[in-house]
Amino acid sequence: MPDLYDVVIVGGGVVGSATAYFLATRPDFNGRIAVVERDSAYEFASTPRSCGGVRQQFTTPENIRISQFTASFLAEIGDLLEVGGDRPDVSFRKNGYLFLGTEAMLPAMQQINEIQRRENAPVALLDRNGLAERFPWLTLDGLACGSFGTEEEGWIDPFALLQAFRRKAKSLGVDYIDDEVVGFDRTANKVAGVRLASGGRLGSGAVVNAAGYRGGKVAAMVGADLPVRPRKRSVFVVDIRQPLADYPLLIDHTGVYWRPEGQFFICGRSPDEDNDPEVEDDDFDVDHDWFESEIWPIMAERDPRFESLKVVNSWAGQYDMNLFDHNAVIGPHPEIANFFFANGFSGHGLQQSPAVGRAVSELIAAGRFETLDLSVFHFERIAAGKPFLELAVV
Repeated sequence: MPDLYDVVIVGGGVVGSATAYFLATRPDFNGRIAVVERDSAYEFASTPRSCGGVRQQFTTPENIRISQFTASFLAEIGDLLEVGGDRPDVSFRKNGYLFLGTEAMLPAMQQINEIQRRENAPVALLDRNGLAERFPWLTLDGLACGSFGTEEEGWIDPFALLQAFRRKAKSLGVDYIDDEVVGFDRTANKVAGVRLASGGRLGSGAVVNAAGYRGGKVAAMVGADLPVRPRKRSVFVVDIRQPLADYPLLIDHTGVYWRPEGQFFICGRSPDEDNDPEVEDDDFDVDHDWFESEIWPIMAERDPRFESLKVVNSWAGQYDMNLFDHNAVIGPHPEIANFFFANGFSGHGLQQSPAVGRAVSELIAAGRFETLDLSVFHFERIAAGKPFLELAVV
């Protein structure tokens, strides 16, 4: 006989654990919750391999509102996720994001800034003089403007957030199961059971796909064509032998980014879509040539202090890239009534996890969004061929 659960969450990363937490804290839900995680040490999970960025500089109102909830959640995280007197600290460094733009990019950045200002996001659009005054070390060649988040932007310790959600969820009675989901049993238009690699089976009232870069594979197990695929990203840790206080997370107009990490800096660059092939979900080989040819020269050009540096560490992680429109897929399957998506965050799942976890818990317990209306992220837009584009993908 299967072990019976009211909700089975596939994937115990930050999105799955946030969903479990918010469900477990709802006064109108007292069902059993299981989180199935195949990598319980999180050795290859996306969350701990993330750069930890938190920003409000998105191009759609819904993503901005999601980030604003994240900011408010992080402000109270010690109280909200406290367990047995242990108050979590995710080390939020509020140094801001700085997006740099060229003259050709200026009209689009002005339009985006208007959207952000309408949503009360604290973002300043600086001209060249403003950049020179605020960041005197910055080489302005080729630049016309910079978009800088002045409040509640920066980066956190991603693994600390994951562990805080997981620890709190477990303290509330959520079961974490060290196993892999390999299939589902269907009864009419519902998932009746979850099959595990160990040979076990879980009876399920509802299933949440929070499987990260394997989200497309999990969706295929119920016959859903979810265009979420793994895309590898290499991250490099460099030492320039001089501490730089109050440095932002900088994104050059070429896409190269870097930020402080203790006494070092971490950096990377996402390739163009035409040069971003699908990879196996167990491919974590670092592309060192990518750093030498595509990252370091840009860093040294923009800030001469990076002309002399030493790579001291590196790693690769996987984005759960939504190839359709680079935006999340959140909500129920249109034909499978108890199957819910929380997928395709395309590199910003960590910072969206609080709002997404809350939203999915609302759909399961109340049948509707109660706080933020995230209906624009529905699965049906994919089949209808109507993308909801997010342009600010780093």
